[in-house]
Amino acid sequence: MSAPWPVKEGALKNKIMDGDQQKQVKTRMHLPPKLNFQLINDEARSLKAGDLSQQESKNLAQTNMKVTTDKFSSERTAMESQQQRQTVTASGFYNQEKHSSSTSHIYTSSSSKGLSTSAKINATRQFHLLNGTPEEAILNTSLEDLESLSATSDVHDIERAKHKYSTYLDESIRCLQKLDQNKDAPLVLDKINDVMRKAWAVPTYGHELGYALCNALRNSGGLDLIMQNCTKSDKSLQFASAKLLEQCLTAENRAHVVEHGLDKVVNVACVCTKISNSVDHSRVGTGILEHLFKHSEETCSDVVRLGGLDALLFECRKSDVETLRHCAGALANLSLYGGAENQEAMIKRKVPMWLFPLAFHTDDNIKYYACLAITVLVANPEIEAEVLQSGTLGLVEPFVTTHNPSEFAKSNLAHAHGQSKTWLKNLVPVLSSKREEASNLAAFHFCMEAGIKKQQGNTNMFSEIGAIESLKKVASCPNAVASKYAAQALRLIGEEVPHKLSQQVPLWSVEDVEEWVKQIGFPEVSISFVESRVDGDLLLQLTEENLRDDIGLTNGIKRKRFTRELQQLKKMADYTSRDTSNINNFLQSMGLEFSIYTYSFLNAGLDKKDYLRNISEDQLLSECGISNSIHRLRIMEGIRQLENGLANGMNEDNQDKSLDVFVSYRRSNGSQLASLLKVHLQLRGFSVFIDVERLEAGKFDNNLLQSIQKAKHFLLVLTPNALERCIGDIERKDWVHREICAALSANCNIIPSSTTSSSLNSNSCRKI
Repeated sequence: MSAPWPVKEGALKNKIMDGDQQKQVKTRMHLPPKLNFQLINDEARSLKAGDLSQQESKNLAQTNMKVTTDKFSSERTAMESQQQRQTVTASGFYNQEKHSSSTSHIYTSSSSKGLSTSAKINATRQFHLLNGTPEEAILNTSLEDLESLSATSDVHDIERAKHKYSTYLDESIRCLQKLDQNKDAPLVLDKINDVMRKAWAVPTYGHELGYALCNALRNSGGLDLIMQNCTKSDKSLQFASAKLLEQCLTAENRAHVVEHGLDKVVNVACVCTKISNSVDHSRVGTGILEHLFKHSEETCSDVVRLGGLDALLFECRKSDVETLRHCAGALANLSLYGGAENQEAMIKRKVPMWLFPLAFHTDDNIKYYACLAITVLVANPEIEAEVLQSGTLGLVEPFVTTHNPSEFAKSNLAHAHGQSKTWLKNLVPVLSSKREEASNLAAFHFCMEAGIKKQQGNTNMFSEIGAIESLKKVASCPNAVASKYAAQALRLIGEEVPHKLSQQVPLWSVEDVEEWVKQIGFPEVSISFVESRVDGDLLLQLTEENLRDDIGLTNGIKRKRFTRELQQLKKMADYTSRDTSNINNFLQSMGLEFSIYTYSFLNAGLDKKDYLRNISEDQLLSECGISNSIHRLRIMEGIRQLENGLANGMNEDNQDKSLDVFVSYRRSNGSQLASLLKVHLQLRGFSVFIDVERLEAGKFDNNLLQSIQKAKHFLLVLTPNALERCIGDIERKDWVHREICAALSANCNIIPSSTTSSSLNSNSCRKI
């Protein structure tokens, strides 16, 4: 290589060493500021003129060359033989030649926020010189430094990663704009997608790092390019773009998509869900829809109109866990962001029924967000009745009572970084829902979020969205589950936990009653309760006359409001301190609203079920104070059924049976298929019972037996080894065995459904 200026012959002289000294020579060259260059070789020659240096080196064994600045670091190690010449200027490598038989190369780049534009250009130029063409440089870039980041990483390391990969994304998008339809474009998009995934996966800092790179992608024009690719005919380019899009739909990027190309993005998401037998396409399509449902009520309406909700519901029948996680998350987001109009659209499309197999799934994340969706829907009184018909709400309580919020937060990256401020703000009203299931799960989620936000140093968000007062109200309410989680959330964010009210209302003190009266919005009469020394026992016996004459609630409307709150309290109260025979359970079997009579029964001396058989309707009116004649009739009917037991049910003909189908399944591996069958049957108008409890071995619930005897059809789900435990089970301890025997005794139409049948759902429905 010749120098770019005239060089006098002999200017470069060999360094001649004696035999003893020739083993190794270290030559340190004085280069421009902040640029250090060190060679360890057997032969080296150098020339320095002004701000330009030229060097030449040869070795036959090993050469190590490292170039370091505060912008980047490049290291090459060559084994066997190597010869190289380089010319270096203040702006970087001007020219370079090398010949080697074996080389390894490591390149890293780092910077702080204050780098100048020229420094970025120099770093980019050096990057390409060392790595070949722009495409090769992008595709060959190592992500080891990104993968090595952890929760204990220094904040400067995070900032350096932000800068390095923001520059990397900028270069990648410029490269893609030049490549257009080039075959390398999908590969470059996949590489960017890999960067985004690894950024989001960084513990603690993943949220911050991911957001920074998403902003860089949008600012570089990458988001617009990806949306354009969604309409291209090249399927590999289209799918690579959709994959990347699914990874970068942050709040700002969602807004950009909604403004500049929502129809394109929804269309490509729906196209992905229609690709049969492609798990990857299903995951990407449902993932995009999950993000889009987190924008606004208007956007939710547009996505539903463009077919997004229909595509999601179709995917709910799939078995891939990640796809179903996206489906559950998307339906939860639509419930929260969609508003009343879109919730009505969800009811019309039978979403509560489709949520059942998701909430019944063995994967906790699928189960959780399906439960969250159903609780948000049931909190809307206008659609509460339709939601209750699906039976999905019954799956909420088992989840919140068997999981720990802090452990669940770590179980999946999807919620490991927590939800956004807007998402949480939309969940706040659910805390105050009259439905215990809704309040319980909302409190569970805020407890989980409190731990995440505390770790992120962002606990102020809870006061900004108005959640503190709601959490305090729930923390002091007699709902045992919700109050526990709300109190934990308040402690995590450093707020004072209010006075806790026990669920055992009969044991309340006067102070407890005073606190409850204030909580329900009647502070003006709380002093009257204190003066009258009203405790929990007296509170449950108050009549309207007591409220008017003794407490001073002369306003009739206010008395009705107070009575409504008191009845709600009676429904959630725990009577076990006095109810040793489970009279409350007997009344609840006719409907939750019958719990308001439990304390009246106990005070009247009806604390044993044996006493019920001799009770008359007049006594229900005079002794128990049940003025509602319809309720009296239903209670009398319930008592007669309790007397007769199950004897009459065994002899009923099919036309007298009230239940269409009982679904029997092996709990270990048949739950998903059984729940899907339930949905398909309900969509066709059949009434279906499916047991949602995990019964212990040897335990058989009488409610199951009653349901089987009432059923016309017994649908037996035959998953692998479903009947294995029935073999040799002479004592009938296995519940599937007992269910089958009960179905035979009740003359049910038994329909076996095997997983080997490709048309399982339609065949089963036709037989019924």
